[in-house]
Amino acid sequence: MVRKPVTTGVVAPVTVPSVKDHKSHPQAPEDSSMKKGLFQEGNTQPPTETSILPLFSLEHKTAVVSGSDRGIGLAVAQALAEAGANVAIWYHSNEKAHERAKEISENYGVKSKAYKVDVTSFSNTQKVLNESINDLGGRLDIFVANAGIPWTQGRMIDGELSHYHRVVATDLDSVFFSAKAAGEVFRRQYETGLDAMGGKLEHYRYGSFVATASMSGHIANVPQLQSAYNAAKAGVIHLCRSLAVEWVKFARVNSVSPGYVATEISDFVPPETKAIWREKIPMGRECEVHELKGAYLYLASDASSYTTGTDIGVDGGYTIV
Repeated sequence: MVRKPVTTGVVAPVTVPSVKDHKSHPQAPEDSSMKKGLFQEGNTQPPTETSILPLFSLEHKTAVVSGSDRGIGLAVAQALAEAGANVAIWYHSNEKAHERAKEISENYGVKSKAYKVDVTSFSNTQKVLNESINDLGGRLDIFVANAGIPWTQGRMIDGELSHYHRVVATDLDSVFFSAKAAGEVFRRQYETGLDAMGGKLEHYRYGSFVATASMSGHIANVPQLQSAYNAAKAGVIHLCRSLAVEWVKFARVNSVSPGYVATEISDFVPPETKAIWREKIPMGRECEVHELKGAYLYLASDASSYTTGTDIGVDGGYTIV
């Protein structure tokens, strides 16, 4: 029998009312993960697997990684594929993403396909997510919200408002939109136990949403000035913490905060500024992208089954001094 693909992941939102809301609206629905502001015993269950290496396996799973045509996102996509996941490569304008997806399929023996998407648009994000799910097995296990751009105009007081809006839209709004689209799918899969084709979900426990934040969400950078970027990344970290509470029944939510990484996103930075960076990093160098793979794989996999609402810093020790 040919199953009809699901064309939307939208379901009615669950409202978690406050105590005040309950007093004024006694009939307001309550999230089943909480009662009177307290979490319920048995909200989640541990994995049955106890050996460590199988917990890191992503076999049978499907992952979406935004901003994965190059840099951090591409390294993450490669790591998830190497662990066995089918991977959707999301890009904005770099058409070489299709070549990267082909290489991932050939190198790791998984399904991989590239999709052009505007992650600053919720409707487009949701549309492409459903396409990715339908193409790569009818399910979503992992979403890595990695798309981002730098602030390049120095002091905020001298920067253009249009640049501010673009940075915040790409670095913060896109994470919110991606989370909303992915969260709807994670919740539907939890509630129904079915994939997008209406078949029984096999080898599925829980969703994992991981966002790329930044050490800049914890500190104010010098000598370069980038207050809008810093604020957006701080917002990403706290958004993930908040969603970890809201989604506790059906998905874990975490973030990774890289420090200075040797990728194309920092090509505009003068060499003398990068020299100052290295003087401020206890490990004395920038991070190479492959050094981030382990943090993302941990959060994507069942190896982190009791980890939610956390931020992993991978910054060479920058934020500890």
